[in-house]
Amino acid sequence: MKQYSRIFQYLRAYKGKIFLYFLFTLLSILFSIVSIGMLMPFLQLIFLGGKGVTTTSSNPVISFINDFLDRSVEANGKIPTLGYICLLMIAFIILKNCFLYLSYYTLNPLKNKLVNHLREDLYDKVLRLPIGFFNEKRKGDLMSRMTNDIGEVEGSVVGTLEGWIRDPMTIIVTLAVLFLISAELTLFILILIPVLGLVIGRITRSLKKHSQEAAHKYGESLSILDETLGGLRVIKAFNIEKLLRQKFFKTNEQLLNAKNKISYRRDLASPLSEVLGVILFIAVLYWGGRLVLKNQLLEASAFLGFLGIFYNIINPAKALSTSFSNMRKGAAAINRIEEILKTPITVDDNPNGKLLTEFKNQIEFRNVSFKYDDALILDNINLTIKKGQTIALVGSSGAGKSTLADLVPRFHDVSSGEVLIDGINIKDYSLYSVRSLMSIVTQEPILFNDTIAHNIALGSADAGKEEVVAAAKIANAHEFIMKKEGQYDSNIGDRGTKLSGGERQRLTIARAVLKNPPILILDEATSSLDTESERLVQDAINNLMTNRTSIVIAHRLSTIRHADEIIVLQNGKIVERGTHDQLLSQNGFYKKLVEMQEVR
Repeated sequence: MKQYSRIFQYLRAYKGKIFLYFLFTLLSILFSIVSIGMLMPFLQLIFLGGKGVTTTSSNPVISFINDFLDRSVEANGKIPTLGYICLLMIAFIILKNCFLYLSYYTLNPLKNKLVNHLREDLYDKVLRLPIGFFNEKRKGDLMSRMTNDIGEVEGSVVGTLEGWIRDPMTIIVTLAVLFLISAELTLFILILIPVLGLVIGRITRSLKKHSQEAAHKYGESLSILDETLGGLRVIKAFNIEKLLRQKFFKTNEQLLNAKNKISYRRDLASPLSEVLGVILFIAVLYWGGRLVLKNQLLEASAFLGFLGIFYNIINPAKALSTSFSNMRKGAAAINRIEEILKTPITVDDNPNGKLLTEFKNQIEFRNVSFKYDDALILDNINLTIKKGQTIALVGSSGAGKSTLADLVPRFHDVSSGEVLIDGINIKDYSLYSVRSLMSIVTQEPILFNDTIAHNIALGSADAGKEEVVAAAKIANAHEFIMKKEGQYDSNIGDRGTKLSGGERQRLTIARAVLKNPPILILDEATSSLDTESERLVQDAINNLMTNRTSIVIAHRLSTIRHADEIIVLQNGKIVERGTHDQLLSQNGFYKKLVEMQEVR
C-alpha cells in the first residue's frame, strides 16, 4: 500500500467527508442486511402458519424474531403480520438505497477532487523542474504520464475508492450478523475465503509489471507522433515515411501485446471470482444443510435467512477482487507519476529570499563551474558585467555559451562558485524577483496559440492596448500586424505557425520591450533568419538593447562588433576577452572564427 501514500495524503484533507461516507455506507449496509433478514420472520410465519407460529430457540436472533412474531400474531393475526413484514422490507430497502445514494453523493466529488489535485501537483512540478530535467526526458513520455497515467489512476485506483471502504465494511458487518445466526457456519466460511483470495491474488500479481510496460510503450508512441508532426517537412524531403511507419507500427504492436496481457489477467479476475463464489455458496449450502438436518442445530428459516444474508457478501467479494486487480494495474501508473513528483528540485525558490527590486551595479560570475551528469560544462569562470554594458558570448558549439547565460535567470544553479547581482548571491534573492528584472529572446521564438496582443502582453498583464502598440513599433512589428485581418486580435496559430520566422521573432522582441527589463539575454536571436528578416529583427534588437545591460550569445559575429566586451569560450573556459578590435589584433581563436565567417 506504500505506493498509494499520496492518495491517502490527499484524503487526510477530507476527514469530515470520509466520516460521512463511512456513516452513510454503514447505515446502507445495515438496512440492506435487515431487509434481507426480514425473510426469516416471513419464512417462519409461512412454514409454521398452520401449526403455531414459533419454536423455541437458544439463538438470540431467532429468539428475538420469535418474540416479535408471537406479539404481532397475537395482537393482529397472521395475515396482517405478513403484510407488516412486507411493508418493513420495503421501508428498509428504501432506506438502504437512500443512504447508498448519500454515500455516492458524498464520495464522487471527493474522487474528482483527488484526481484534480494529482493533475495540478504534476503540472505544478513540471513548471518547477529545472531546464536540465527536460533534456533527459522525452516529451511524449512526459505527456503520457500527465494524460494516460493520470487517467489510469482515475479509473483504476480513485475510481474504485468506494470499494476500499464499502466492500470490506459490507463483508465485515455481514459476517458479524451471520456469526450471530450461526457461529459454526460462519467459521466454516472464514476458513474458505482466504484460500479463494490466494488464488485470485496469484492471477493479479503480474498486472503491475505489464502495466508499466504498456505505459512505457504508450509514451514511446506519443514521442514518435510528436516527432512526426514536428518534422513532416524533413520526413517527406528525405523519403523516410517507411522508416517512421515501421518504427511507429513496431512500438504500437508492442503496446498492443502489453495491453492484451493486462486484459487477459484483469478479465480473468471477475469470472474466476464468480466461479469461486459459487463454489463457496454451494459449500455453505451443504454444510448448513447438514446442520439443519442434524438434530435441528439450525432452524430451516434461520438457514434460509443466513443464505440470503450470505449472498450479500458475494457481490462485494467480487467487486473487491476486481478493485484489487485494478489497483495492481493502477500501481504502475502511480509509480510513473511519483517518479516525476519526487524528482528533486535542484533550482528552487528561496522562501526567505530578498526582493530584487532594482538592478544597480553589476552581475558577477565568481569562480563559477557547472557540471551536468559529471560532464564539466563550465570551468572556473570569472566575469563581471557592469550595468549598461553589452557583453557578447562567442565560441564553438558546445563551448558553454548558453549554459553561462542560463545561470543568470537561474535556469541552472552553479556546481561551485557564485553568481552575484549587486554583490549578493543570486540564491539569496527570491527567484520571482530575479526573473522579473530580465527578458530573454531565444533563437527559436516561443509563442502561444493566442492573439498577437496577448502574446506581446505575456507577463505584463496590466499593459494597455497603447503600450502593446508602442512595444510593437519599437520591435518593427506594428507594420506587419496592421496588415493582418484581425490586426492585434489576430490568432497566430499553434506556436505562431501563421507568421513567418521574422514576424515571430519580432513579436518576442515586442514582448521583451513591453516588460521593459533592465537585464536582457539574447540567445542567437537572428541566426535562423533570412537577410531581410535579420535586418528588421536586428534593428528591433538594437532598439531593445538601448540603455539596458545585455548578454548576447552570438552566432553571426557581425552582429556583436560594437559590444563592450566579447567573451570567447572554448571547452567551458574563457580563452580570450576584449573588444572586437582588440581580439582581432591578438590573432587568436576569435580571429579564426571571424575569418571563417567572412570566407562563407
